[in-house]
Amino acid sequence: MLSNPVLALPDFTKTFIIETDASDKGVGVVLLQEGHPIAYISRALGPKNQALSTYEKECLAILLAIDHWRSYLQHAEFIIKTDQQSLVHLDDQRLSTPWQHKALTKLMGLRYRIVYNKGIENKAADALSRIQPQHNLDILAISTAQPVWLETISQAYANFPDTAKMLASLVVENPQGDYSLQDGIIRFRGKILVPPDTNMQLAIISTLHNTAVGGHSGGFVTYQKVKQLFTWKSMKKMVTEFVAQCQICQQAKSERVKYPGLLQPLPVPKFAWQVVTMDFIEGLPKSHSYDCILVVVDKFSKYAHFIPLAHPYSAFQVAMTYMEQVYKLHGLPEAIISHRDKVFTNTLWKELFRLAGTQLQMSTAYHPQTDGQTEESINVWRAI
Repeated sequence: MLSNPVLALPDFTKTFIIETDASDKGVGVVLLQEGHPIAYISRALGPKNQALSTYEKECLAILLAIDHWRSYLQHAEFIIKTDQQSLVHLDDQRLSTPWQHKALTKLMGLRYRIVYNKGIENKAADALSRIQPQHNLDILAISTAQPVWLETISQAYANFPDTAKMLASLVVENPQGDYSLQDGIIRFRGKILVPPDTNMQLAIISTLHNTAVGGHSGGFVTYQKVKQLFTWKSMKKMVTEFVAQCQICQQAKSERVKYPGLLQPLPVPKFAWQVVTMDFIEGLPKSHSYDCILVVVDKFSKYAHFIPLAHPYSAFQVAMTYMEQVYKLHGLPEAIISHRDKVFTNTLWKELFRLAGTQLQMSTAYHPQTDGQTEESINVWRAI
């Protein structure tokens, strides 16, 4: 780590040196200490900056370095090395261009020295400024990995009449319906067709079930893993029988519950204040007799109301507060999403909004993320 060409950590007891350079297409900057690089910057120039003069481009490179590394440079004197000799007299020149005004404004308050550095000695920054176009890069070699078992499957097709006949027909006419031939492998709707070799099929199931990839995940999960890649006749039955005979799976206690279905996200509202979410912030220190906050968030626009409340509060008080603070501005929503707080589950609360025609949508047990939008608003309020 001491001798290899790696970036060094900054040492604030040593002098920082900045080497800058600009070309027609980009600028490059290097931050060094005692000849060892600490950081690099390379930026391409847009069409507007490409039209600048060489003096202005070199000045732009200095401004880029000052903006990026100001926290390193403001504690002590540092050195700026540039191959544009006219920039050495930047402090002594008469300010006649906007770039000179901008450069002196950025350098104001900093202790620095601008030193001329010959272009032949400015190799690192010069290389960073000369951005090569992507189309000039040549790919010399491409290597690919071919699994051994694919070759085994391809060779096994000839050992069975059905697959051998199908392989011969696909060679002549490819594809045929749902079947296709890719690199000697017969595929059915994109999945690899495994020949009727029991040992080969059991080896595939064992790989996707017994190894660390499978993790003895049970019959259903193992079948889904095999199904994603392979296909053969009576595959589900074979996978079920294989898992049923697995000793490790029999010793493990599995959950005897129905597999959960897909997540059912809440529908996206069509306009603002059609659906709102509600929650409470509790446990706050008292302020003007208030010690909790009712948070009401519009699900469409994310606009939020933070309404102070005081303990103890009832469902009637919360409903009246909602009417006075939110209803007068936005009206009643079509649905209110909340967790199963004792206030929200109160009979009065339900009856009030039933008569108003608003549907209450409460989260199920152990699923507080249903009202995650309000929880996020609470976290933002606490951060502020």
